Amino acid sequence: MSDTGTAPAERVLVSRKDQRASEKVRQIVGKRVHHPEAIAEAAARRVKPASLFGSHGKVMIIAADHPARGANAVGGDPLAMADRGELLDRLCLALERPGVTGVLATADIIEDLLLLGALEGKSVFGSMNRTGLAGSTFEIDDRFGCYDAEAIARMGFDGGKTLTRIALEDPTTPSVLVGTAKAINELADRKLIAMVEPFLSGWANGKIKNDLTSEAVISSITIASGLGRTSAYTWLKLPVVNDMERVLSSSTLPVVLLGGEVKHADSAFAAWQKALSLPTVQGLVVGRSLLYPQDGDVAKAVDTAVGLL
Repeated sequence: MSDTGTAPAERVLVSRKDQRASEKVRQIVGKRVHHPEAIAEAAARRVKPASLFGSHGKVMIIAADHPARGANAVGGDPLAMADRGELLDRLCLALERPGVTGVLATADIIEDLLLLGALEGKSVFGSMNRTGLAGSTFEIDDRFGCYDAEAIARMGFDGGKTLTRIALEDPTTPSVLVGTAKAINELADRKLIAMVEPFLSGWANGKIKNDLTSEAVISSITIASGLGRTSAYTWLKLPVVNDMERVLSSSTLPVVLLGGEVKHADSAFAAWQKALSLPTVQGLVVGRSLLYPQDGDVAKAVDTAVGLL
């Protein structure tokens, strides 16, 4: 072992990974500086998937919209997702795995992936509201400052995602609901999916906390399901909680299950697998737990999740 505590073989692997990430960054920056039109050109020639669903009959979407809300932490590292080269390296590896059907992210990350040619044959969902910054005093006032329906349609993507936190004691909540309804309407007008992620939330010690009891999730579902002038293109993105059969009986809207940050992978995977058998569930939308697994093996984590489908 060296003085750094890293074995020579391990140092070679780390060095190669850093080189891959650096090369991706150089490639992207060169195009952004000298040929910014390359983004629109890549979107225009991108091969779109014949279906949202994989051969397993479900969707398996990798989520990476956390950094735009300042939520860069994974485990004990507060800036894990802030290293763009490493994040792109992990995303590209995840998207290459068999059974992965798409990605969910903000424009900066999706455009990086477009420039790398990593979105061929994949579904793409644009994250629409990231202004409720993590830990801020205005976190619940989550206005729409990222993708809009017009841009999602122009880029040839499949839909948009909203984070819709409902704080019954916060007067800014109605504006969040109105913003979500507007996004649903504008996406539906273009026959694009509105992926709505609702939570019943509240302030505790100066921070927003999502209520993950079954009753609270049911309330969030019934509120979100009624937003907009049509629900024809609305899907729900929901956490896996206790009594999912009763929870999901509260709506007929299609559902994708979110992963969140997983502390115990085996128990999380078991809960996902059980919920995937319910009739409204169409698949998984998972981010940090697959991109930054505790053992560092992205391919293994993604393959395990795909295996649940």
